[in-house]
Amino acid sequence: MRRLLRTIGLLLLSISTGVFSPAQTRSASPPPGPSEDDLALKSFAAMHPIDAHVHVFKTDPAFQSMLERLNLKLLNILVMDDTLPYRKGLRPQIEDARTLEHSSRGHVALCTTFDPYKFDSPTFAAGVITQIDQDFDEGAVAVKIWKNIGMEIKDRNGKFIMADDPKFDPLYKDIAARGKTLLSHQAEPDVAWGPPDPSDPSWSYYQENPQWYVGNMPGFPSKQTILDARDHVLANNPKLRMVGVHLGSMERDLDNIAKHLDKYPNFAIDTAARMEYLMMLPPEKARAFLIKYQDRIIYGTDLDFLASASVSDILKDWQSTYRRDWRFLATSDTFIADGRQIHGLNLPQPVLQKILRSNAIHWIPGL
Repeated sequence: MRRLLRTIGLLLLSISTGVFSPAQTRSASPPPGPSEDDLALKSFAAMHPIDAHVHVFKTDPAFQSMLERLNLKLLNILVMDDTLPYRKGLRPQIEDARTLEHSSRGHVALCTTFDPYKFDSPTFAAGVITQIDQDFDEGAVAVKIWKNIGMEIKDRNGKFIMADDPKFDPLYKDIAARGKTLLSHQAEPDVAWGPPDPSDPSWSYYQENPQWYVGNMPGFPSKQTILDARDHVLANNPKLRMVGVHLGSMERDLDNIAKHLDKYPNFAIDTAARMEYLMMLPPEKARAFLIKYQDRIIYGTDLDFLASASVSDILKDWQSTYRRDWRFLATSDTFIADGRQIHGLNLPQPVLQKILRSNAIHWIPGL
């Protein structure tokens, strides 16, 4: 009996001192750390980035929370497009954009536009200037001129309107005088002129928007004709800051982009919806270009948030894009994106800061 009591006492002592504690006999598993995706977004957010090219048609608390979590500011760009019902009216777009801007707690700024479908009106220029000046007075920081000028709208004589038409001159002078910026989307990727190329990063867009595929349209202006008109605007308005969105529609030719940046000191480009073209280049060439022209490149995505969209899908899509772009620009990772193997460029931090933030502030004052 004494031996039994002694054994029980020793057992109780072992448990009380932790020598025989079951919790300590198992190896403790460390708590899971942040995932690679979380770390990418955290690093992206640390730059206080600006996405200088989005189209947002809806406000939502979860979306606002994402902006705040990522320290992200957006430039919300308006477009007049008679091929899409939600872009046909200018005033409703402006009012919705104002609501978003005012509710965003400083996370959204506005790039306004004008109605080019009124081009043949005798009061066209005066009316546009009155409208955009009012938008400037209410906080708009830039004006967008879109691809329907050059690719859709014709004058009363049946001729395609180009960006260098004299009717636009007063508009350009007003934008420059007000110290604002012109965002220029002229022409489309090469594939829009054909032949069809399913391997092109933009090809899927023309499956969803066949109205902008012009490869089968006889008598349509060449891409170069449209871009030449854009270049005339640059040459004739040296005091006008212009951002050529979508890599200036020269997405497959870095040498041509470089020539334009060298020739026109009032010209910059954004990366909106064209990052995939940079990803297709030899990494050393893309890296050298981004470093050399680090003061002239503005980060943008062309992401949208339509009124009919699922908020959860939008949050997933936006954050996935930011993670992908961060890994491409900022790391030396090799990864798969959109079915392609991508090699990260590992850009220096000062270059990243310019591309992801400070260039937008410089080229689009008010952001």
